[in-house]
Amino acid sequence: METKPVEKDKFFIVIRGKSRKGFCRGCIGRVEAETKHGELMGLMYNGGSNPKSGGGLVKRDDTYPLNRHQAQLLLFVPSVGKRLELLCNPQLFSAICQLAQGDLVVVKHKKGHLPGLVKNLMQIGKKENEEDLHMVGFEVEFVDSENNLSPKKAAPLPLVNAADIIQVVPSYSVPFGLQWRDSKYRGQHNTVSRISSMPNIASYAQHATESDHNVAQNQDAGTCHVPLEVGSIVEVVSNTGVTVYGVIRWLGIPGGKTEEWAGIELDYEVNGCSDGKYRDQRYFTCTTGRALFVPVTKCSPDGRFVSSSTQAQNLKPIDTPPDIPFEDTGENAPPIPESEALSLLVGRMRGIQGHINSCYLDATLFSLFSSSMTLDNVCHAHADAEQPTTCTLRKIVNHLRRQGFVPAESVMNFRKQLGCDTFSTEEKDPEEFITLLFQKVLCMEPLLKLRSRRERAHGAYTFQIFLEKEQVGQMPTVQQLMDTSCLSCDLKFEEIPSCLIVQMPRFGNKYKMFPHIIPSLELDITDLLYNSPRECFICGRVGEYECLQCLPDRKLQPGRIKQYCVTCNTQVHSHPTREGHAPKALAVPTDVPVETPVSRHTVELFAVLCIHTSHYVSFVKYGSDPRSWLFFDSMADRCGDDQNGYNIPEIRACPELGDFLSQSEEQLARSDPARAPELVSRLLCDSYMCLYQNPVEPLSK
Repeated sequence: METKPVEKDKFFIVIRGKSRKGFCRGCIGRVEAETKHGELMGLMYNGGSNPKSGGGLVKRDDTYPLNRHQAQLLLFVPSVGKRLELLCNPQLFSAICQLAQGDLVVVKHKKGHLPGLVKNLMQIGKKENEEDLHMVGFEVEFVDSENNLSPKKAAPLPLVNAADIIQVVPSYSVPFGLQWRDSKYRGQHNTVSRISSMPNIASYAQHATESDHNVAQNQDAGTCHVPLEVGSIVEVVSNTGVTVYGVIRWLGIPGGKTEEWAGIELDYEVNGCSDGKYRDQRYFTCTTGRALFVPVTKCSPDGRFVSSSTQAQNLKPIDTPPDIPFEDTGENAPPIPESEALSLLVGRMRGIQGHINSCYLDATLFSLFSSSMTLDNVCHAHADAEQPTTCTLRKIVNHLRRQGFVPAESVMNFRKQLGCDTFSTEEKDPEEFITLLFQKVLCMEPLLKLRSRRERAHGAYTFQIFLEKEQVGQMPTVQQLMDTSCLSCDLKFEEIPSCLIVQMPRFGNKYKMFPHIIPSLELDITDLLYNSPRECFICGRVGEYECLQCLPDRKLQPGRIKQYCVTCNTQVHSHPTREGHAPKALAVPTDVPVETPVSRHTVELFAVLCIHTSHYVSFVKYGSDPRSWLFFDSMADRCGDDQNGYNIPEIRACPELGDFLSQSEEQLARSDPARAPELVSRLLCDSYMCLYQNPVEPLSK
């Protein structure tokens, strides 16, 4: 193997890809050489300062380069998932890398989130060789509830790792008591905090437009009294006294400036604004005329959403934040393209705003209509365009796709128009709403045509999994559940469904058959089609028999459907352990030659609905990239109390879900959900419905 030497002290972390010759996601290594094929040959640090002997190979594209200090900070983080999560938050990680004695931080502690002062940077571990790494952590002195430093004790100060730090506190938000008491610690502080949108690694160098000359130069720099971050809703007052509103999409120091600026996506177009560029450099992407770039000191929290005791008295029970006027032109907006999804959707007050137990409906609508190409035309292709419910649904979808936000009032009107009064106040199941939506609103035939051996075909809008718990493992995939359920219930699909909505084996929000379920990125339904050619599991010829008892056989790939030709059926069932099996004859088309290869038919996962304690959320795939996943919660936060407030919806990018689901079946089977990233663990534990689409044939019936 030809290699070329590399410079000394070149470190990296593995960010994607499958485990190969020692390296896996989240591990840290040191480059020893590089092959001519672009692979890195290196030594791996395995939970300590000394590199593991032997090392291995890893693709350069599957790694992210680190300097020595970054590698030492990440090495002290024990969870590989936490390392990757921190690395995906580049602004916070950059601020942590620059921390020094006396800097202010907020730390995740067993007692909650505690503010404190960095007292020392600590090196952990012994260096036996020059190339070894020290692990680096922080000694932190916590601040008590009265903003005083905790009294000095003989006991050592708590030692925290980089992942325990959730915020580097801006200087203007330091408690005054602490500033006056410890003036020696005052000085320059990084205005960086955790970014909920979780941008991709090395992708935060974005840009914006030159419109700062429109901003009032005399605006009080102390207007902003709370830390602002990407996703914060803000207002800016122009020189003419006009207030504009928007969402921060970027924070940083643009070229030619010395202070931190904010790139804001405005609620509406303004003359002189751009599409996310500033001085010919792009910082984010949005509609032309909506990108405004100003110093952070010119930004204030959006006064429309600030709750005070006076305002609370004047709020009505269903008051919601003022919404941008939306003019429905009658033209149907296309699904949100992958290139625009993050800039349009990610952040707070994004998606569909929830109200009065509407999360079942919000999550379902967002899953079906935000990005799916398969369901692009269902709003207007089948139903009466003049029907009130159809018009309301079309407006909701257009509003979501064009503005990235739908106010609660729109969804409330839709719920009332559905014809069931209890929909306005009581929670319903997503399957009940889906049936009503497709049958009554969109006037569509059932999405599925199912046939039992002894019955005529019947229609359904969703597919419910039924099986015995012992038939599959403790953490099954949706593919295993589908195969086992269809064979156990003797069900087949009459045709390939354009949209397949699979309900997991759980009932309500309390009982679920399996603690964790892995959504399959693709469902192979070839063996679930009625009167369609099937392939012999052994020799590949046309199958003529199917055996349910062979499904869990450990010697025959457990969990896979087994069908056999006449010869293989006889041979397989001559084994003593299978003599009691009862294989069933298949309906095989008479005109199919025995040697003909069988084409495989698959459907692709595009959304997952989850439920926990009666609350529904959704994960949606918004593009072809494996990491293009979003997490949506229509009631992620709340402003005001139950009587006089409103819910704040939030959308977060979730690339770690794509990384997890892209693993091989063997890796998924060995995975520990407890060690998975937060949102991945939530998906595995709370999955309720998996939504699949046919990538070849769009929904047109």
